[in-house]
Amino acid sequence: MANEDGASLSVIDAATNTVVTSVKGVEGPHNVQVSPDSRTVWAVSGHDSMAVMLDAGTLALHGVVPTGAAPAHVIVTLDGKTTYTTNGADGTVTAIDAATMKPLATIPVGEGPHGLRPSPDGRWIYVANVSGNTLSVIDTSANTKVADIEVGKAPAQVAFSPDGRFVYASINAEDALVKVDVQTREVVGRVMVGDGPIQTYVSPDNRYVLVANQGTKERPGTTVSVIDTTSFTVARTVETGQGAHGVVVDPSSRHAYVTNLYGNDVAVLDLNELRVVGRIPVGDKPNGISFSTVPVSEQAPVTIELPEGQGIGDQGHGGDGH
Repeated sequence: MANEDGASLSVIDAATNTVVTSVKGVEGPHNVQVSPDSRTVWAVSGHDSMAVMLDAGTLALHGVVPTGAAPAHVIVTLDGKTTYTTNGADGTVTAIDAATMKPLATIPVGEGPHGLRPSPDGRWIYVANVSGNTLSVIDTSANTKVADIEVGKAPAQVAFSPDGRFVYASINAEDALVKVDVQTREVVGRVMVGDGPIQTYVSPDNRYVLVANQGTKERPGTTVSVIDTTSFTVARTVETGQGAHGVVVDPSSRHAYVTNLYGNDVAVLDLNELRVVGRIPVGDKPNGISFSTVPVSEQAPVTIELPEGQGIGDQGHGGDGH
């Protein structure tokens, strides 16, 4: 997981719920993403405007790629061939060839692109434009934007149902989650959640959609809304910590992990009991989080040396840690 103000990544052992090591040297790591085969880990440096690839087992630096200004989120396609970053300060998405570590395309999208995810069939990338009111749809075969979908004010992140029929988007300025039909590209459902919803994640068994309610620095949200996908209603609102932000669910759908931006910890949420069963202290301003099946041994912190970046600064994320 990424400690945005700590210039580090924390590695948590899910078996013991302890931090086994950290990676230092990435300035302003807003988000982190494990590749679908769990062999590599990607992070973005909002400070230096670059994407970084690490070996998931050894944590060795594989390479870096320049992005647009103030990258926010990074994802990897299911075939592992292409990586995409949202560039919050210039309204674009960068497509990267994961094999050559070279940019493939710069794709104009909406205003303030933030969260993004690939569809399960690999055909589309959906991008939440947090400074606007749309989701942008990217065709991965051509790396071009093919549609914008009006969803509400300040969409922050998206999450696909496992079958790819629906995509969910957290609507930060309206305290809501919307459900979009992927075929018709229309909003077909809406449910109210907590204050300032940010990241969202669908459990692999398609039972729940989880939404982290971050609130603001002045008035932090402290909960995760657990939405039943069948009824599209809130099954439970769970207290998780100060400034609930990043969310990931393990492949078994048993546990969710929630970063608390203002609490500097990660809450472990049991999805059978719908309660917090663990709390893990991490670094400063924990943000994005991802799950890997590759074990990492307990060891001293790893420090990586990155080339000098573009020096753009973390312009795209805002004072509230979008």
